[in-house]
Amino acid sequence: MAAAIPWSSPSGALCRQLLLTLMLLTLACDACEKFTLHVPSKLDAEKFIGRVNLKECFNSANLIHSSDPDFRILEDGSVYTTNAILLSSEKRSFTIFLSNAENQEKKIVVVLEHQTKALKKRHSKEKVLRRAKRRWAPIPCSVQENSLGPFPLFLQQIQSDTAQNYTVYYSIRGPGVDREPTNLFYVERDTGNLYCTRPVDREQYESFELIAFATTPDGYTPELPLTLVIKIEDENDNYPIFTETTYTLTVVENCRVGSTVGQVCATDKDEPDTMHTRLKYSIIEQIPASPTLFSMHPSTGVITTTSFQLDREVIDRYQLKIKVQDMDGQYFGLQTTATCIINIEDVNDNLPTFTRTSYVTSVVENIIDVEILRVTVEDKDLINTANWRANYTIFKGNENGNFKIVTDPKTNEGVLCVVKALNYEERQQVVLQIDVVNEAPYSKEATALRSATSTATVTVNVENQNEGPECSPLVQTVRIKEDAPVGTQSDGYKAYDPETRSSSGIRYKKLNDPKGWVSVDENSGSITIFTSLDREAEAVRNSIYNVTILASDKDGRSCTGILGIILEDVNDNGPFIPKQTVIICKTTMSSAKIVAVDPDEPIHGPPFDFKLDSASDSNLQRMWELRKINDTAAHLFYQNDLPFGLYKVPIRVTDRQGQSKVTSVDVVLCDCVTESDCTDYRSPQTGNRQVKLGTWAILAILLGIALLFSILFALVCGASGRGKQQKTFPDDLAQQNLIVSNTEAPGDDKVYAANEFTSHTVGSSAQAVCGTMGSGVKTGGQETIEMVKGGQQTLESCQGAGHQHTLESCKGGGHHTLDSCRGGQVDVENCRYAYSEWQSFTQPRLGEESIRGHTLIKN
Repeated sequence: MAAAIPWSSPSGALCRQLLLTLMLLTLACDACEKFTLHVPSKLDAEKFIGRVNLKECFNSANLIHSSDPDFRILEDGSVYTTNAILLSSEKRSFTIFLSNAENQEKKIVVVLEHQTKALKKRHSKEKVLRRAKRRWAPIPCSVQENSLGPFPLFLQQIQSDTAQNYTVYYSIRGPGVDREPTNLFYVERDTGNLYCTRPVDREQYESFELIAFATTPDGYTPELPLTLVIKIEDENDNYPIFTETTYTLTVVENCRVGSTVGQVCATDKDEPDTMHTRLKYSIIEQIPASPTLFSMHPSTGVITTTSFQLDREVIDRYQLKIKVQDMDGQYFGLQTTATCIINIEDVNDNLPTFTRTSYVTSVVENIIDVEILRVTVEDKDLINTANWRANYTIFKGNENGNFKIVTDPKTNEGVLCVVKALNYEERQQVVLQIDVVNEAPYSKEATALRSATSTATVTVNVENQNEGPECSPLVQTVRIKEDAPVGTQSDGYKAYDPETRSSSGIRYKKLNDPKGWVSVDENSGSITIFTSLDREAEAVRNSIYNVTILASDKDGRSCTGILGIILEDVNDNGPFIPKQTVIICKTTMSSAKIVAVDPDEPIHGPPFDFKLDSASDSNLQRMWELRKINDTAAHLFYQNDLPFGLYKVPIRVTDRQGQSKVTSVDVVLCDCVTESDCTDYRSPQTGNRQVKLGTWAILAILLGIALLFSILFALVCGASGRGKQQKTFPDDLAQQNLIVSNTEAPGDDKVYAANEFTSHTVGSSAQAVCGTMGSGVKTGGQETIEMVKGGQQTLESCQGAGHQHTLESCKGGGHHTLDSCRGGQVDVENCRYAYSEWQSFTQPRLGEESIRGHTLIKN
């Protein structure tokens, strides 16, 4: 066997060296990732220094542990300091140990480098790789929010490969440079080093997008503009805030465990989906503290009950002090508190109970609508709610409906009242059983106690009263035939003393007798017929005649009753015909319907027998005929083609008992289509004529008048429309003219003018017939009609009676004026027509039809 090599020998030292190398290689092989974080030389406690990607090793790690107690790692890979650290050396490293559910373990090595050292190292490395790697490309870059510097803080270096051949100047533009917030970033012109000049708030600016340029001194741009995105790394610098400072929630009492009370909510302005905004809710304090009745879900903020002992009657309100904390509730997370008030809502879990189980009261007989007792109950539910208000019921002893119990809305007492009078003589004591429930239905817990519903007994003693006479029944009846003779006596109204059940000592008096048909005996109440009775009178309803009677005792106490006299019908009325005028339109009708009625009862009524009463006129049978339709109606037919006119036809109607009556019916035979068209009829015997103009007759007359005026208007106005030239009228033109006269011969008020036209005088002044015709002017009993050609005419008054007048006309259809003349004959100047033109003008208009029209006007 070979001898062992001692550790102190050169061979042992070599072995130790090999073993250490093997351990380092083993550790390096187990490390799944290595991260380098650039940090300031001085780090405060609880300071965020960076984030590592834990998912490179495990998607989900159950255990995260740091080899260095000065550093703490969260689930999302955020690295925080636990104590203040001063980096004295260029580097400091620690290891993050991870394990998953399968107990697999992996390591992440984190190396912390001082920023100044890292910058020098980066510069040297960039010099080595400058020729081998393309640098003009987007470069990931970030700035820690609220960084403490030192400022200006180096971020990154941008370089162009063309700098090997040219002198290149670097510049940047965009938000944070030449736009708000200005001067936050700048780049060194010659080196391309990018710096930040002051702290940045991520909640105000999440990132910046800059444009980098590379140019030569003469303005040449060897590279395209480069987009640089600078992300602001979030820092947990915002406290989570509740949406309300005080929450008010409500939950019903006796609810099940786990019932939801409500939900609270908080917000955090830090970066979403990070530990900085992962909030956890909790209840810090409950007032009153015992017992603990509520819990809060840490992630959702939902408050639920943990006990079924919520009793509003014990405690009706709870106050919770709640907390929300970021960093998933870890002790170094930022936190905020709020208040939550939880009101316990009442349910009907307490039954009302009577304060007493029995009551005794009394009431005087014969009184109503009076309060006799108040009963009280106790209920622990919320006052003035449906769970507290009571409903009382009389479930026994009130079979006759004498009592009623209602709830006083102010005191919740039960008020017992008498609504129907009690009678001492019938019952001296009443025992009532009263039950009470709430307006709201019972809850499930109270339903189990329903058998223990509270009841109370009320004993009501009825007190006697010295009563007056009692009119019972209120309405009493007697039967009398309507043809009973005057002086007939009959039983009347009877009242009695309720205590003695006797009618002695009671006096009667008639209060109301509509027709004054009866008298009432004061002592007995019997009635005597005073005048003849009539069942068909208006005061009788359904054959009953009511008389109001007052009954009183010796002490003046009284009651009022009604005596109904039933009048038995006798056949004292014959049937008659209510419609005594009928119309028969001969063009459309051959008969008229005759209907009879009998005011007596049906036993003395139909069927009726209809006959013509020919005693007064023997010709009735020849002129008219009756044919029965049914028990109460018949058709009346005319015969032998009677002339139009008004006829009186007497008809006798007989009932089933032989009682009859004659009714004279006026029958109008009319030339019409419907009865409403019959407006003109007369009696052929007397020649009497009734004239009534119908609608169509009036319209026909108006149309005829309008036609006549139209003809006259056409004659007068058309006669003056043809003349176009001014001509002289010939002397023999009178043979062609129509002379209008209202007399057989010319009178004193007529005169013939030179043109042989005349016009009737109306008053003392002339009238214009139409707009183009001359006016007749009266002078000393004479007047003249002249045709004036032209437009408008003016009539000026003539001075002095007995003077003749001259008609002056202006040529050309202008304005014409009739001036006064002082003497001489009537002259027509410049307006005479030639004989031929006048004849051609007047012949078509003054022919035979026009003469007939004037003759019609004359008539």
